[in-house]
Amino acid sequence: MKRSKKILSLLMAVALSTTALTACGNSESKESANSSGKNGSPDEIVYAFTTFNKISEDLGSVEKAINDITVPKINVKVKLKPLSVSNYSQQVNLAIQSGEQLDVFHTLGDLNQYISKNELMPLDDLLDKYGKETKQIVGNDFLETTKSNGKTYAVPSNKGAAIAPNLVYRVDIMNELGISPDSIKTVNDLDALYEKVKAKYPNMIPVAPTNQGISGVLHTIDNVDYLTDDLFKPTAVLIGDSTKVVDFYETDAFKEKVKIAREWYNKGYLSKDAATTNTLASELISSDRCFSYVASYAGKESAAQISAVTGKNMGMIRLAQPYLSTTNVNAVSWGIASTSQKPEAAMKFLNLTYSDKAVVNLLIYGIEGTDYVKVDADHVKYPDGKDANSVPYTAQLSCGIIGNQFIQYSMAGQSTDDLKLMESENKNSTRSKAFGFTFDSTSVKTEYSSAMNVINQYLPGLNCGALDPDKEIPNFIKKLKDAGMDKIVAEKQKQLDAWLATKK
Repeated sequence: MKRSKKILSLLMAVALSTTALTACGNSESKESANSSGKNGSPDEIVYAFTTFNKISEDLGSVEKAINDITVPKINVKVKLKPLSVSNYSQQVNLAIQSGEQLDVFHTLGDLNQYISKNELMPLDDLLDKYGKETKQIVGNDFLETTKSNGKTYAVPSNKGAAIAPNLVYRVDIMNELGISPDSIKTVNDLDALYEKVKAKYPNMIPVAPTNQGISGVLHTIDNVDYLTDDLFKPTAVLIGDSTKVVDFYETDAFKEKVKIAREWYNKGYLSKDAATTNTLASELISSDRCFSYVASYAGKESAAQISAVTGKNMGMIRLAQPYLSTTNVNAVSWGIASTSQKPEAAMKFLNLTYSDKAVVNLLIYGIEGTDYVKVDADHVKYPDGKDANSVPYTAQLSCGIIGNQFIQYSMAGQSTDDLKLMESENKNSTRSKAFGFTFDSTSVKTEYSSAMNVINQYLPGLNCGALDPDKEIPNFIKKLKDAGMDKIVAEKQKQLDAWLATKK
């Protein structure tokens, strides 16, 4: 799944100490001094991942079941470290900075920053030795998206990466209003829908943010390549077929979409606290406080998963065609911390999350019979009387994040044909002309940090309608320029031009 996801983590202004980096960060071929042999005691690693479900208070049974597989197979024991999406990046950064054991983690949109801060270990030698199955499964073209200066720093999740913006809505309310899903084609069709929802259900929010400060309207802009950044970074982008890098926040497309958010806000379609609330759309839907949200997904049948989480019958409508950019692929990538003392063991386990069906389904669904039951060979559901909030363990909403989505079970009601569609769209969707390009922000890290502060000040309010775009966009752009945004755009253009020259 691609969570609305686009989950956008804020960069924390911390740096690793020189001592830690010197000791642990710069050798892609080193063998861990403490790495045990096949017949020695198992190496123990920590595997961190974000969860959109509640965090289990007892991970022991799932860890034991995983280790019952991994110890005989690769002589590695794993300790799971699930982290809430709201503070995932901060927790990962703090763990690496403090020297806390953290071996495998995913980048959640921050690959560029982890590389620039030397928090990721180069993986090329490790992949060649211990990740051969993963290399074959993911493929060289997707692995190109996680390279910097010729070195591979992460492995993209093997998932549907060609994503499209979708309206995710309650089917019962849509039916009650007598509105055909076929009548909704683009984001511009939503105003009339929300007007009817508001009239019929005055105490219900027609559309909720998918995460703090993210209304979803900006996801509906066609064919934007963020060039390894995301909305809450200093976003210098390509739009359409152009290879000219532009400041996203100066574009007409940005202005048009935040004006839609402003209209929704003024009409009461978005809540007044949409820019600041930490309450997820799924929670609001579960409690009958929300009708819909706008988010990006691969495939067409994620509604079955969302229905299982919310307890409501949910539907999805695509608002644009799928698009494949570097960011779509590498936004969720798995790496090994530069501070890891067990890089070989870490890669061995990471390899199993792409190649071993039992391991990846334990990570996603937990223990069969306790956390889920099988419907058939390919489908599962929660046990009778249970849901995502009451089972002892589930990370089901991380199905497009952890390892290999194409060997995971599907939720009951979701056709396995959707996985085939995702694989097809990965190969056949429109690709950015910069697909495979990654940006190194090291030379503009001061400007990057300053621009981040400005973005955090203005973007949530603009994205969720709380700020008047006619008044505040000029102030936003001026402060970005004062922070050095033009220098960031120029540096990204320079690197892109050099990369494009190698492709001729």
